[in-house]
Amino acid sequence: MLATDQLAAVDYPQDGGLTWVELTDLVGTALSNRGCLGWTLCIYNPDLDPDRTEARKIVDFVGQFCR
Repeated sequence: MLATDQLAAVDYPQDGGLTWVELTDLVGTALSNRGCLGWTLCIYNPDLDPDRTEARKIVDFVGQFCR
């Protein structure tokens, strides 16, 4: 789970959580394992992201692993 200050466009903000760098390291390790068959990305609320800044963060994040 990302920290709310890293991705604010969520319905249920919670204390704690990972930074984008920490999440990138964790997901990169998990996806490099042949046993990983899929992943759940996130819950995103576009109503809380009027300029789509948060959406771009999500798309950029996923793009790192789709090469």
